[in-house]
Amino acid sequence: MTTRPTVLIVHGTNSSSLWCAGLVRELTLRGVRSVALDLPGHGEEAFYPRSYQAPQDLGALATEPSPLADVTIDDYVERVVDVVRRARRQGPVILAGASQGGVTLSRVGNAVPELLDRVVYLAAYCCVDLPSLTAYLETPENAESLLPLVQAAIVADPAVLGVTRLNWRSADPAVFEGVRQCLAGGFTDAEVSRLLNRLEPDESATIPHAEARGRAESWGRIPRTYVRFTQDRLIPLALQDRFIAEADRLTPDNPTDVRSIDAPHVGPFDRPDLVDILEDLAQM
Repeated sequence: MTTRPTVLIVHGTNSSSLWCAGLVRELTLRGVRSVALDLPGHGEEAFYPRSYQAPQDLGALATEPSPLADVTIDDYVERVVDVVRRARRQGPVILAGASQGGVTLSRVGNAVPELLDRVVYLAAYCCVDLPSLTAYLETPENAESLLPLVQAAIVADPAVLGVTRLNWRSADPAVFEGVRQCLAGGFTDAEVSRLLNRLEPDESATIPHAEARGRAESWGRIPRTYVRFTQDRLIPLALQDRFIAEADRLTPDNPTDVRSIDAPHVGPFDRPDLVDILEDLAQM
């Protein structure tokens, strides 16, 4: 056992641990133990439909079955809890998550609060008053979200296919520009292209609808940090602030440690200001 914490990082939707490779590198170079993990069906387990390759078959892409249709939030929680238990053998654990990864964070916090020394939401969904990610999409605080610009890349009916399938390789320039505006404000064309090639087409359609409220008696016992991304156009700042306010009302004796960086939704996550925050949290 060591007093040095391990920072575990959970990626968001249609993504993988590759998203956080730069962050892990920079934390490691500063002497902070860190690991980015892949949720089930992502990273080395990702599914790329044959029809997604070039030349694309858009008709087949809308109907080709996906193994991710059978993946649930319980599968995500089981994967993360296993990694948390393994890391805990070495010392304290800080569990961080981005975007939809916040759903898994809260569920893991409910399941094993005694194994976590802190949870860190990186511009992530943090459900408290409402049951699911989807429920927050209808709130006034989410009114300015540019999520519909990204949803224009959806090529299949999630209710039928069981996954949210996005064609990141679309030839439609509106998709390219929509990704920039919603996720990557200020990115160059080359940076947006690299971003699109790190995204995965399929995500289980059940995750946004899953019960994900943090419970006061479990999750609410864990020290938590929320890192606001002030230029985020997918999760507007007003919604991020609502998450913080709801959590603080639930656990007034355990208020949220709030930090902010001037970044769009996708960071990038190796930004020095974000690395500074996680390094600081690892030394608390």
